[in-house]
Formats: sequence, C-alpha cells, structure tokens
Amino acid sequence: MSPRVFATLDDFRAACGEELGVGEWVEITQERVNAFADVTEDWQWIHVDAERSAQGPWGAPIAHGYLTLSLIPRLGGEIFRVQGARMGVNYGLDKVRFPQPVTVGSYLRASATLTEVSEVPAGLQAVVRYVVEIRGQSKPACVAETIRLLVA
Repeated sequence: MSPRVFATLDDFRAACGEELGVGEWVEITQERVNAFADVTEDWQWIHVDAERSAQGPWGAPIAHGYLTLSLIPRLGGEIFRVQGARMGVNYGLDKVRFPQPVTVGSYLRASATLTEVSEVPAGLQAVVRYVVEIRGQSKPACVAETIRLLVA
C-alpha cells in the first residue's frame, strides 16, 4: 500500500476533516518490547518477564503504552506524506489514551484523520488523530491526537 501524498501544503489543508488512510500491520515482538525497556529503563515484569507475565492478567507480556505511542511516526509514515513542506516536526500531543493492552505477538496498524489545520508563522500546524488498532480486538491499543508543525 502506498501512502497518500500531498504535493503542497494547500493540498494537505484541503484534506482537513478527512480520513487520510490506514497503514500496514506491524508485529509487536518481545525483542522490540525488551529494546524499548532498555532505552526507557522500564523493566517492569509485565513487559519483560515472559514466565511471570504468562501468569498475569493478560496471559503474556504486554508492550509499554509509550512504545505503542512511539510507533505512530512509523505507522503514520505509511499512511500519508506532505511533500510541500521543507520539514515536519512534532509539536505535541493531546488526548492520548490506551484502551487495550498490546500483548507480545500482536499486530498493530494505524488509521489517521486530519482533524484540524491552522496557519502559523512557520507554515501549518496540523492535528492528526491516530487510532492504533490491534488485529482481532474490538478496542484500539491507542488513540492520540498528534500536533505537527509543517514548515513551509
């Protein structure tokens, strides 16, 4: 699946209110969870101890919520691109929630909706709502409104 490409900032602004697309599935492996634990120094047993986690509330280790959140740039990069910007930078987040834990071995993908666009001196400020779903689950892993600055 190819990402939706916006040639200009005006094209991107015109898509406000639209779903921008859905990305491909990505597997959450124990190796990925362990690497994230090492980087963040969060080695809680529910993430890194497979034997103990098997006896825990989810029956397997779970990914850190912030790992799921941190995958949004990777998951979103498959959904859309704005070529008409010199660069895009993260400006912040609003309304982040983790409704369903992600067990190791699960597959995630994201959908993105452009909910708001405003002019700022450097270019555009855009709010993109991501819903990160878990294959086979009714509740999403994460719902987050990202705020990105697109520099003209």
